[in-house]
This record gives sequence, structure tokens and C-alpha cells, in this order.
Amino acid sequence: MDDDPMVRQHLRTILSSSAEVEVVGEARDGAEAVENVLRNRPDVVLMDIRMPGVDGITATEEINRLAAPPAVIALTTFDSDSHVLSALEAGAGGFLVKATPAEDLLNLVKVAADGHVVMSPLVARRLVAHSTRSDPDHAAR
Repeated sequence: MDDDPMVRQHLRTILSSSAEVEVVGEARDGAEAVENVLRNRPDVVLMDIRMPGVDGITATEEINRLAAPPAVIALTTFDSDSHVLSALEAGAGGFLVKATPAEDLLNLVKVAADGHVVMSPLVARRLVAHSTRSDPDHAAR
């Protein structure tokens, strides 16, 4: 789900290159993303954070209120700590940056479909660093 048609086409090309992955829909904004999930019942949703109208964070929250929601993975160019935390608090099952190599993206979508959390390496390192800085008991260990 992305507001940029070129990004959506690029993602479709990457994901469709695998016989194990079927692209069942795409959306230009968060409201359309929620409708698409209700209509197509995908296993994984790649969700941009910043989109016109309903943003990806709000759409992720709405999707996660559904019975048996799909894994929603934030996929964005905006990887600030606040964006990462907002996406995860909304129920995202991972956070990937759009600079993720195509082969890695394809593999991570499969991993997410199996129920695992997926993170871009840089994002994961920053989250760990953030959590250890904000854990007062960490220094005592």
C-alpha cells in the first residue's frame, strides 16, 4: 500500500517474481488499504506510513482490529525512531525501509507470512540501543 504508483508497480514486480507469493491487491491510501484487506484477506500487507487521507499508522491500527488480521509490515523511507515506534505501537509486525534489497524484501515477506517479526537491520539496532538506554535496570546487569 503506497501512494506512489511507481513504488506499487516496483513492489508488485519484486513480489510476483516468486511462485510462492501472490499479490492480491494494492492501495493508494490507508482507507483503500483497509478495504482491500477486507476484500482480499491477504497474509501480509506492506504499508507505507505517509499517505494522503488515512495514513499508514491509522490503517495499521484499523487492520489489527479485524478478526484474524494479516501481518502488517511498515515499508517506508521514513525510519526515524518516532515512526518506527508509532508503527509498532499500531500493531505492525515489522518495519522495513524501502532501500531493502529486492531479494531480502521478498524473503522477509515470506518470513512475515510465517508469523515472524521482520526488521531492517539498522532499525533493529536502533531499537535495541533505544531500549537499553531507556531501561534503568540494564546498567545494573
